[in-house]
Amino acid sequence: MARYTGPSCRLCRREGQKLFLKGDRCYSGKCALERRSYAPGQHGQGRKKASDYGLQLREKQKAKRFYGLQETQFRNYFDKAARKSGMTGENLLIMLETRLDNTVFRMGFASSRKEARQLVLHGHFTVNGKKADIPSQAVKAGDVIAVKEKSVSIEKFKEIKEMTISTPEWVSINPDKLEGKVLAIPTRAQIDTPVAEHLIVELYSK
Repeated sequence: MARYTGPSCRLCRREGQKLFLKGDRCYSGKCALERRSYAPGQHGQGRKKASDYGLQLREKQKAKRFYGLQETQFRNYFDKAARKSGMTGENLLIMLETRLDNTVFRMGFASSRKEARQLVLHGHFTVNGKKADIPSQAVKAGDVIAVKEKSVSIEKFKEIKEMTISTPEWVSINPDKLEGKVLAIPTRAQIDTPVAEHLIVELYSK
């Protein structure tokens, strides 16, 4: 399936909650969900009770859109999570959370996961001193993610040095050096993505 290229705000309206796909816009009064809180389309304002399958499907779609993945990518992550020991749903979220693009977003180097993915693809970061331009690269505890020396003069990164950035417990950031460190692999309790992963497991278990 091709990557979705339509309006990002339409996805938030379809899921009925903010997916934070547009960075700063999502926190402003320009947020489309705040102005039109119903689903897009001709029948968006109609009330229809969702079936169990519908609820499971929506949860899967929501998770995909939060992390910016296509269907095949997402299913591959689920299959890998199912093969690991532990709870499949938690494994899935932890694997998604420790993608390089998501980690860059969590460290505050980007205002959205979409922007983080673009910055990684353009080669603006290193991991442990080595070039890293694959958004899906998995990070691990102890990894140091830094802005490349050639990229520190970009206005986007200059602004970070003057910002107060709030990061989750499992990462830290040094704004002056424009680098961050993965302190630990996150636990489910440290992942604030509002996804009911058990519904995704139920969907793929049919």
